[in-house]
Amino acid sequence: MTSAIVPGGEPYSFEGGPLGVLVLHGFTGNPVSMRPLAEACARAGFTVELPRLPGHGTTMEDMMTTGWADWSATALETYDELAGRCDKVAVVGLSMGAGLAALVAESRPEVVGCVFINPWINPLNPELLDGLNQLIDAGVETLEAVGSDIKKEAISEMAYDATPLVCTKSACDGLVTVRENLGKIFVPSLLLTSRIDHTVNWERGEDIVARSSGPVEQIWLEDSYHVATLDNDAALVEWATVAFLQRVFGS
Repeated sequence: MTSAIVPGGEPYSFEGGPLGVLVLHGFTGNPVSMRPLAEACARAGFTVELPRLPGHGTTMEDMMTTGWADWSATALETYDELAGRCDKVAVVGLSMGAGLAALVAESRPEVVGCVFINPWINPLNPELLDGLNQLIDAGVETLEAVGSDIKKEAISEMAYDATPLVCTKSACDGLVTVRENLGKIFVPSLLLTSRIDHTVNWERGEDIVARSSGPVEQIWLEDSYHVATLDNDAALVEWATVAFLQRVFGS
């Protein structure tokens, strides 16, 4: 039996012009968090693909059967399909979706640009990772939720109400290689960073500035928390993303 998808958590696809944008949501979230940004890209005339990562947007039990290999495969496969019907493709990601966007850019050098929104690029520091392993070894399956860190009142990204620890460990393992390979990104990047983020410390995004081989433009978000795409700075995020994409596409 297939689990029901949360309202609005379905994949989003829009067939626009020859310029494509891959949009990726974050850990324990689903396309709800990125749908407005994806639609802004569609209004700009781009062809857009926003997949639902495996195990996301249904039930926690579904997610606990998946890991980094599944999420990264979906990101790369969706990119390849999009690139097969577009002249140029850029990648956009929020949180772990930004880590996946970095992976795509590292693996597919024809990517023309990257937008990273409050990126989760760094794995946990050794002390936290050791604590995570101890909890897993002790049989602890979940901790408190990390989703819906939004300053704007009465807004939810429909993320899970807990954080699966084995999945967290899988993401951390995958992000080690992503961070090591940031130097393989030679194209321009846009980094959108919330001053206050209760999910991912803003300093984690600084690795993109320090390690990327391409130019990085950074915009600070002053009135949003982690899920800035649904927060008070959403209009700025959408405008800056579309403007950046138009520049890297040369459109």
